[in-house]
Parts: sequence; C-alpha cells; structure tokens
Amino acid sequence: MNYDALLWLSFGGPEGPDDVMPFLENVTRGRGVPRERLEEVAEHYRHFGGVSPINRLNREAIAAVEKELAAQGIALPVYFGNRNWEPMVEDTVARMAADGVRRALVFPTSAYGGYSACRQYDEDIERARAAHGEGAPELVKLRQFFDHPLFVGAVADAVRAAHAELGQDTGARTVFTAHSVPTSADAASGPPGSGGHRYSRQVAEAARLVAAGAGVDGYDVVWQSRSGPPQVPWLEPDIVDHIDALHADGVRAVVVCPVGFVSDHLEVIWDLDNEAADRARELGMGFARAATPNGDPRFAELVVELVTEHTAGAPARKLSDFPAAGCTVNGAPCAVGCCEPVRRPSRAG
Repeated sequence: MNYDALLWLSFGGPEGPDDVMPFLENVTRGRGVPRERLEEVAEHYRHFGGVSPINRLNREAIAAVEKELAAQGIALPVYFGNRNWEPMVEDTVARMAADGVRRALVFPTSAYGGYSACRQYDEDIERARAAHGEGAPELVKLRQFFDHPLFVGAVADAVRAAHAELGQDTGARTVFTAHSVPTSADAASGPPGSGGHRYSRQVAEAARLVAAGAGVDGYDVVWQSRSGPPQVPWLEPDIVDHIDALHADGVRAVVVCPVGFVSDHLEVIWDLDNEAADRARELGMGFARAATPNGDPRFAELVVELVTEHTAGAPARKLSDFPAAGCTVNGAPCAVGCCEPVRRPSRAG
C-alpha cells in the first residue's frame, strides 16, 4: 500500500509562560479539575520559565527521522501534530489534506498500550479527521514498540551510562519508572478477554528487557506523576516513596530510568530531576537519571523501521511474546472495547 506522508503525533507542551494555563486547560478538558489544582501544576512549568522541552525535542527527533528517511530513499514528508498544544493535530491534518495527502502513517510518541498511551491517540486521529470532514486523509497508526530491539538497546545504553556516571563501586540500584495510571484503567488495558493490565505488563517487560541488555541484575519498577483525587487507587509505589524505602534498606545510590517515556517533558524533569533527585540528596544517596531515547540515533532508525513494515513489508522485530501491535494486528484499529477509558471522579467530587 502506498503512503503519502508520516504524521508525528504527540502530547504537546507550552513554549512560554502565557501558554501554561491554556495548555493545562486543554489537557484536563472535560475532567472537572479544580482551578487550584491547575495552578499547582502551572508552578511546575513556571519553574522552567513556562516551557516544556517536549516540542523542541519532538522537532529535533523529526529532523533526525527526515534525515534517516532520506538516507534510505523513502520520500515521505513528516508532519507534526499535538493533542494539547500547537501545532494542534486538527490543524496539521487540515494542512496535510490541503497538501494533497490522501493516506499517511502515524507515529504516536508512546511505546505502550493502554488508554492514555495508545487508544487516546486513536481518538486524536479520529477527532482530527472528523474536524476536517470529507477529504480527510486516511491515517494508519504505527504499532507499539516497547519491545523493539532498537528501543531496548538505546535505553539499555542510557542505563549503563547512568551507572558509569555514579561509578561501579556505589552499588546503585536500578529503578525503572513509567507514568502511573488509575489501577482501574490498567485493569481495563488490553482487548476484552485478555485479562487486562496490558500497560503495566508491557512496562514490566520493557524493564526486564532493558535490565538484561544493560547487564543489571537487580531492579525495581515504580511509578510517577500520579494525579487525581486521593481516594482513587493508582499504580504504586511512587518513585519518591520508593527512594525512601531503598534508603531504609541501606541502598546508597539509585539509577532512575524513565522507561515509560520516549523523551523528556515536564513530568520527567520535574518528578525525576527535581523531586526524586532532591529526595535522594536529602538522604545522602547518589542519584543518576538515564536519558530518554529520542535523542539516540537508533530512535530515528526505529521510527523508519516501523514505517517500512508498512511500505516495504519489513518484518516486525520484537523481543517479547506480546502481539506485534500490542493488542491487534499491525496497523489495525483497536478491538471493540479495547482499553476502554475509565471515568475518573474529579477532586471536587
């Protein structure tokens, strides 16, 4: 099948102080989040001048992918669209249609399954196509890649580099983190009848593969960036709580790897580089954070390889027994009832 373009689809982030509150209102639209909670989160962004690094890093990654496409003789223009901030995906899809794009592949900047990590990107695609109406291009989402050897290799090398930063005699414990979700959302992740927990199982498998690739014997999988009312259970333990527990057990240093994220953004640099790092310092523990993979040359190679699975019938390389697309066949829409969104009560409720 022929394709006319590649759409890079991401979360988005503010690029200046005036963007912060409108961005957060976009992120939380329809969820009834109180204004005071938005102000709390806004302070995290203002700590960094109101700028999240995610848009800049996405543009850099897109440039690397464009270079890799050209090197492989693949003539696909790359478009950039976001869910929550400019360039909004609805505007990008309209521009694609105006440029004559009729069928495009979509790379979502998430390696995993689950509602927020996967299905919500399908909803972004459908919303953008519906906003354009008749003549909107067909959009085919690329598969999940948490177990792709290029992803695993890049993250494993980042873990090794973080251990080298601390020194081999520190006995540093490796801790893998991913964005927490409500336990009910994790239980609903995956197609009906699959047993659920697809998101947390994939994160655990990615951590296992990366640890093996990095030569790490002992490691932990923990969570970060939870939000919402305290009465709603989320995946635990939290990274800061876990650092406390490791300290109580006599661990002298930690290497933290945000295996659930493909690039830095506010939640990585605030929750890990600030809160977790500060807590480790307070406890007198060594701390190093592994880099996210999208700056690694293998990340661009990975994206292009996922493209060639569709354009040239390249085999789907993977290191686990999970299905090639995480839930369904490569490029197919989610199964009916797959990763159903779970209604979350507001903090005011």
